[in-house]
Amino acid sequence: MNVIPLSDAADLATAGGKGASLARLARAGLPVPGGFCVTTGAYRDFVSRDGLHEEIMRAVAELPADRAARRIAELFAAREVPAGTAAEILAAHAGLGDDVPVAVRSSATAEDLPGMSFAGQQDTYLNIRADGLVAAVARCWASLWTERAIAYRTGQGVPHDDVALAVVVQELVPADAAGVMFTADPVTGDRDRIVVNASWGLGEAVVGGQVTPDTVVVDRSTGEVAEEHVADKTVMTVRTAGGTREEPVPDDLRRRPVLDRARAVRLARLGGEIEELYGTPMDVEWALHDGTLHILQARPVTGLRRPVEEWNDTLKGDYLWTSANLGEAIPDVMTPCTWSVVRLFIVEAMSASALPGFDLVGNIGGRFYMNLSVMHSFAAALGMKGRLGATEQVFGRLPPGLDVPSLPASRWEIIGAVLPMAFTLRRRVRVNLARMPAFLATARERNARLRGRIAATTSPGELAALWEGELLPYLVEACRVLEAAGRQGGATLVMTRDRLRRLVGEIDAEAMLTGAGADGELASLGPIVGLGRLARGEIDRETFAREYGHRGPHEFELSAPRPGEDPRWIDAQLAAMSGTKHREEELFARRREAGEAAWRRFGERFPRRVAATRRRVARWNAVVRDREAARSEVIRAFWAVRDLVLRAGELTGRGEDLFFLSIQEVVALLRGDERPLDQVEVRRATYERYAALPAYPTLIVGRFDPERWAADPDRRRDLFDARGGGVPVSETVTGFPGAPGIVEGTARVIDSPEDGDRLAPGEILVTTLTNIGWTPMFPRAAAVVTDMGAPLSHASIVARELGIPAVVGTGNATMRLRDGDRIRVDGERGTVEVLAS
Repeated sequence: MNVIPLSDAADLATAGGKGASLARLARAGLPVPGGFCVTTGAYRDFVSRDGLHEEIMRAVAELPADRAARRIAELFAAREVPAGTAAEILAAHAGLGDDVPVAVRSSATAEDLPGMSFAGQQDTYLNIRADGLVAAVARCWASLWTERAIAYRTGQGVPHDDVALAVVVQELVPADAAGVMFTADPVTGDRDRIVVNASWGLGEAVVGGQVTPDTVVVDRSTGEVAEEHVADKTVMTVRTAGGTREEPVPDDLRRRPVLDRARAVRLARLGGEIEELYGTPMDVEWALHDGTLHILQARPVTGLRRPVEEWNDTLKGDYLWTSANLGEAIPDVMTPCTWSVVRLFIVEAMSASALPGFDLVGNIGGRFYMNLSVMHSFAAALGMKGRLGATEQVFGRLPPGLDVPSLPASRWEIIGAVLPMAFTLRRRVRVNLARMPAFLATARERNARLRGRIAATTSPGELAALWEGELLPYLVEACRVLEAAGRQGGATLVMTRDRLRRLVGEIDAEAMLTGAGADGELASLGPIVGLGRLARGEIDRETFAREYGHRGPHEFELSAPRPGEDPRWIDAQLAAMSGTKHREEELFARRREAGEAAWRRFGERFPRRVAATRRRVARWNAVVRDREAARSEVIRAFWAVRDLVLRAGELTGRGEDLFFLSIQEVVALLRGDERPLDQVEVRRATYERYAALPAYPTLIVGRFDPERWAADPDRRRDLFDARGGGVPVSETVTGFPGAPGIVEGTARVIDSPEDGDRLAPGEILVTTLTNIGWTPMFPRAAAVVTDMGAPLSHASIVARELGIPAVVGTGNATMRLRDGDRIRVDGERGTVEVLAS
């Protein structure tokens, strides 16, 4: 059959998108005007005659869209609708009543689909009667090939040969008023707001944009009108004997509300039923006649921006933020669960951050930042500005001329907050240093037992009790031990290095300081050592996963698999190191030889200082080793937390949704409180919004909009200063001497560790930052250059231990160096030079 009742038009291929949608609405009992559908079979029969289809395809393939549209219109106009099809159309129309006026609407097979809106691409004809009905159907068929429709399908990648057109014929509602309704706010994406646009007459003036309609917003949760805006409605679409026309709105109706509140709420309820039927926000055309509401059309809303949260601590005030140091260890946009555990980590491992009224750490667009305004204001209040150079060893240098905003607090307010904290911190560090040896000695076994017990839990309540009774205390202890390990010895890490550099120079100083762990077994070097042992057959994969598998490029992010969980990661690293199988052993051996030679030269120059200096360096090595070991155990604890969240997802049936809850909300869910689940969708959308953006600048001053910055073609990776002006990007690439040595080679600019296979042996690694996940690349690199970093950053420590020249904290390396440039890296002077090709 070429014509079917509208209620039977359920098949997209037969009735097109509009026809199938109206049939679905009608069968659900919604107030859809009666009608019928001229099927796609009728269209295909029409174009199959006399070679019409072939001529259409030839025109589309060979002519520009405008000329193709004109040619196809001529072809359609020259042909008659087959007599059998015309008879079926007129018979179906007669079944509606005595020459009932109808709306004739196109219904293409590639319209009103999720992700694409073909609204307006084909034509609609209103107030059509029997004598013009067959011709209106033919004109709808021809509108499949308008210039606009051809161009839209081309842009959407829809093959022209696959499309066909059905035609929906419905009783025309003699509307007193009409409009459109969105079951989610089309501007904000808020699904709690149903937005109704309304104007007088038929809906074409609203759909076509000829009139500014009234807007009524209904709050879905309360079922009441939340907002109402009455427009000055100047134009309305009305029926005429020959079709429709635009007329001025009578003066007494122009500023009068089209819908009273009761009708707006009733219409919103219909919208809610339609959304529930389709399972997605909908764009609905409606009409009102004699107090009765009619649904004329419904399609999924496309391009709807999902509601999101604001994760942006720059809105709290004008501060200087940096992603150096801990931002290098946490380089990703964090899921809410990760951020909640990171905040716990900060409170326990950096207890100074818990000062009331001072935000030492922040979340900017999902990324971790530290507030340098706090440190600079503290130093100024305590008369210690001269010691800010020590912070450069950790957070890197600030660009010359950058003015650091101060905290909005008086000197005495700052002193009053800092001094009690300093005394508390000293006691806390002393207590936890005493606990550190026992903790480090048992942490690995403790972790294994906890992970085994997490896997064995059989109920949500049991898992919640395990978190509160054992896993949380274990995580807190690990964090406190890390704080103590990092603060032991006061300024030992900074002062020892500076003193040696003054005595013997950069190269010998670094050679004497290396070897912080026996045979290079420093925790930061774990992935190199472990992969080397695995490649040589000294350990199996299970042992590698157990001993080294917790460390990786995304080790703080709870939603990311650990290397020990991901055989593909191990395979990729082994494949990449195939050409440098024993490279790390050679580097360690060479570094030991260089260290022994440097100590000999030191003994010849300063024989009386050798013993004291060796004790001081041993102290340096012990501090570095303890800090790295404690950090490693914190990351192992994070792996146990990941296990708990995954197990919670299994026990509650919510899977990885739980990474979009805080850890406190996960525990609440395990205790039976399901309210936090209402936040999952919004938080997932927020995470995806921020994760789609490039990494933000290392330094941010003032209020920062991540999306606006990302859209700026002149954006900088090193610095954003909301105050304007700012420090110019340096033309030269200079930074900290991370590790001494001079190397010339090919620059390989790499954005993420997942692209590490691009680094060939002997090339120079150039990147924004590195963390332990980058460590397996270092033996292949001739040198390392980073935008972020300082002498105590990951890149510096690992490069020194391996004897690889490094320049870190340049701020602009990835902006000034191009992939494939020939460059010279001077790790003693901290310079990088582009050589003539």
